[in-house]
Amino acid sequence: MLRHSDVWHALDALAQRHGLSPSGLARKAGLDPTTFNRSKRVTAEGKRRWPSTESIAKALSAVGASPAEFIGLIGDGSVDTLAPRLPVVLASRAAATEDPSFDETGRPAPMTSREMLFPRLEDPHAFALEMDGDGLAPLYPRGTLLIVSPAASLGEGDRVVVRTRQRGLWVGLLLRQTPEGIELRAFDQAADRHRLAQEDVIWMSRIVWASQ
Repeated sequence: MLRHSDVWHALDALAQRHGLSPSGLARKAGLDPTTFNRSKRVTAEGKRRWPSTESIAKALSAVGASPAEFIGLIGDGSVDTLAPRLPVVLASRAAATEDPSFDETGRPAPMTSREMLFPRLEDPHAFALEMDGDGLAPLYPRGTLLIVSPAASLGEGDRVVVRTRQRGLWVGLLLRQTPEGIELRAFDQAADRHRLAQEDVIWMSRIVWASQ
């Protein structure tokens, strides 16, 4: 359960990481300098006061931090422990049949240079797929990040990313999986079904989160 003290601790840690005091962070965010002060965290009646989502958003924007980084700071304040760095791969690059960004199991290759912070996943090989085109708009417009987990279990109805030998990258709903192959459909309910032979599938992984 998210605790009152955890959220305030994360704000303190965010300020410290950027060389600021809580009042300095509030001032930089364009807020009243006392917004994040300890005296404002409990009312005169002894009731706990939580920071507003608007004030948190302004603080993150002011220091150039992401929501994932803030989530990582909740708890013990160690973003490296709670929010590991995930490699970021461009969808257009991943779609290329000769792309070296992944190995045969769907794990990002060590050469992937871009990274992002994201709350802990149970999969050490999870990665972010960045939409750098409009092929999946409006559901996943340009700039959307899909967090993909090669270790996550797969089932009918899951949103998946599939890398094929002949037809590049597919993103859609998994309708059926058999030893002979898989059946997918685009996210549009009216879209046609597509069948991919098992020998054409290099790897298939589940989308566990999408930025919106």
